[in-house]
Amino acid sequence: MSKYELISRYLSEFLNQEVRKTGLKKVVVGLSGGIDSAVVAVLAHRAFGDDLLCVKMPSHYSSQNSLDDADELCNVFSLRSEVKSIEPMLRAYETSDMSPLRVGNLSARLRMVTLFDISAREGALVLGTSNKSELMLGYGTLYGDLASALNPIGDLYKTEVFELARYLGVPSSIIDKPPSADLWAGQSDEAEIGYPYADLDRVLKRYVEERHTAEEMIADGENPELVGMIVKRIYQNQFKRRMPVIAKLTSRTLNHDFNYPRDITL
Repeated sequence: MSKYELISRYLSEFLNQEVRKTGLKKVVVGLSGGIDSAVVAVLAHRAFGDDLLCVKMPSHYSSQNSLDDADELCNVFSLRSEVKSIEPMLRAYETSDMSPLRVGNLSARLRMVTLFDISAREGALVLGTSNKSELMLGYGTLYGDLASALNPIGDLYKTEVFELARYLGVPSSIIDKPPSADLWAGQSDEAEIGYPYADLDRVLKRYVEERHTAEEMIADGENPELVGMIVKRIYQNQFKRRMPVIAKLTSRTLNHDFNYPRDITL
């Protein structure tokens, strides 16, 4: 059994078990036309079949290529889907002086609001699509694309998501294009972060998985600016990876010393 066959089986079973622990049987995922949401959708389809609903949420900034790629994925894998544009909500709030960052963050949050509303309509859980590279670097919008009930790919680096996508048979039109959150015209993930994912993941793996120090990596020839940026972002964005911190006043406080496994049922 190949590495990615094992991973795909494990992640589909993870989704199946974790969703059913809640008493629900359905899931929804936002389908952007990008590789992360494509991989999550295919894994979820393996676990839930037509109990998966893919939601396409374009805005006036979305590229036609992204919409076409999302449609192709749905056609290839026979994914049940619907379109719910966020354009009216975005235009109602958007002003001419808003920076691309603000527009991008607002778009991500409007999409997650839409997904959670549809999940309530469907009696379903919202699946997350953030990979480990993005989570470690804080490259995501709090209460936007970082919000979900379950995330099957949060422990896979971006380069691993590409490999899993190839194994799953995701269309080449999605795999071969430059990664982009498609939040504004011409937006590119790697251009925004400043380095290719191959370089980012190499240093992330050495720092996170192999526990090399920054000094060790630089001594081995890694770019000091790249190493410094990654280490700074990991710690600077820790707040995005945890539940809101609650000030402790009583003897037992949520997320301090009142913790139980999430799969306990009464």
